[in-house]
Amino acid sequence: MVRPSQLIKRFLPKSLFGRSLMIIITPLILLQVVSTWIFFDRHWDTITRRLASSIAGDIAWILEEMRPGMEEEAHIELFARARRHKGLQIILRPDQILPNRKSDYGGILASTMAHALEERVRKPFLLDTSSFKTRVVIDIQKKEGVLTVVVPGKRLFSSTTYIFILWMVGTSLVLFAVASIFMRNQVRPIRRLAQAADAFGKGGESSQGFRIQGASEVRLAATAFNRMRERINRQIRQRTDMLSGVSHDLRTPLTRMKLQLAMVPESPEIEELRSDLYDMENMIEGYLTFARGDGDEKGVETPLSEPINEVVRAWKKNGAEIDLHIEEEVNLILKPMAFGRCLENLIANASRHGKHIWIRVGRRRSGFEITIDDDGPGIPRTERQNVFRPFYRLDESRNPKTGGNGLGLAIARDIARAHGGDIELEEAPQGGLRAQIRLPL
Repeated sequence: MVRPSQLIKRFLPKSLFGRSLMIIITPLILLQVVSTWIFFDRHWDTITRRLASSIAGDIAWILEEMRPGMEEEAHIELFARARRHKGLQIILRPDQILPNRKSDYGGILASTMAHALEERVRKPFLLDTSSFKTRVVIDIQKKEGVLTVVVPGKRLFSSTTYIFILWMVGTSLVLFAVASIFMRNQVRPIRRLAQAADAFGKGGESSQGFRIQGASEVRLAATAFNRMRERINRQIRQRTDMLSGVSHDLRTPLTRMKLQLAMVPESPEIEELRSDLYDMENMIEGYLTFARGDGDEKGVETPLSEPINEVVRAWKKNGAEIDLHIEEEVNLILKPMAFGRCLENLIANASRHGKHIWIRVGRRRSGFEITIDDDGPGIPRTERQNVFRPFYRLDESRNPKTGGNGLGLAIARDIARAHGGDIELEEAPQGGLRAQIRLPL
């Protein structure tokens, strides 16, 4: 059984603008329905009853004036007075008899008119209200014959109904337009705040403050956003400065050690020390790169093909077999150096374990997707999320030459997420590993 709350959520608009309009429009519609119901109830029950009673009274007056033995000229004069003062067209059809049947008058107008005639006239009659907007025909049985009374529609039908509906619809449209403009102005700062937060998450406009405007609640959220952005920027600057100092302090002794080893005669032990020193330098560089992330690089609108082609050309020069296919060109907000590092790490991982690499770039669903396939051994399904953890390696030997330092995929995913996207690992059609970079438009 579907709950009422579930029905409300199903039909309620998703956007804040739509929900706000629903909050305004729903009471307005309910008010109009209630007002219309009350108006029509009073109109048809009271006004129509009074108009019908007035017509029945006029007909009763005419019947009283038609005394027995009245000459035809007197009838004509009476009918002329009725037409002139009452607007009634009267015809006497001598020796005519109404059909002997009981009529069932449905509808508010017909039933009200029939009830008034029964009270005031008290004679057999037939009522035709099929054309009530133009005329109503009433046949009354008399001894002399059938008296036909044609009542103009304006005496029974009031135009206030249409006037009321027009005023209701007109004022509703005006109120709806005013409410739409007001709510759009209130929602616009919220959308701008969402766009600023999304741009900041992708590295764009990180140094510009969000202009505070809108309602007090929106101003409060914008102020909190600006303060949060300032704190994050300050922490990023402090971390970058600290890492620059650490990098300088670590590289200085490593440089001295390399110089000292260069002055020592060659031997197997010295070669091993030189190899360990080289590995240590690479590991420190990898740790600093991971901790530094994308640094303070700003996001700029860049053709997606540029960093991809640049990285692929460099790897092809080093002998890598790469098949690149870009379906269409698109400009995205990217941090070129950081995004190039992301591609570099994924291609390096594919080249380390496979002999051939296939790269496909194209629009998929609501964004762009970069697919990197290789023909290597792949990664077990249970390990595909673990390899994104920093310093996690499938190769337990800890040999950088065979398994890296365990930071390549972690850095790549951090960069992809900093651009608003993500990286997922699947099995490639060639049997190896497929890395998919998804970027929003």
